[in-house]
Amino acid sequence: MAYEKFEGERTLMRIHIGESDKWHGKALHQAIIEMLRKEGFAGATVLRGVAGFGGSSVMHTDRLLQMSQDLPIIVEVIESNEKIENILPRIDEMLGGGIVTLEKVRVLMHRAAKK
Repeated sequence: MAYEKFEGERTLMRIHIGESDKWHGKALHQAIIEMLRKEGFAGATVLRGVAGFGGSSVMHTDRLLQMSQDLPIIVEVIESNEKIENILPRIDEMLGGGIVTLEKVRVLMHRAAKK
């Protein structure tokens, strides 16, 4: 699949959720990246945190077995501001809790992996 030239000013969206969050029975982070791929986004990355806490102030960490059920997850997406703004209502619908941040970034290079 060929993408348009991607360098220049873009928007970085970070979606902070929990590992146990679901959307229609599926892991929320998986549902989000599948939706982004279907919508033609250039890429997305899911990061799993080793520790964190949210609005409830409950600590989640991979160090204690009983507290490791809901580790922090961050979905990162870099895309045009227009595509990000258009997808935000759908992201909002999917989130039961969490936070979404946006910031301007400058993409210096974007290359497809060599096969």
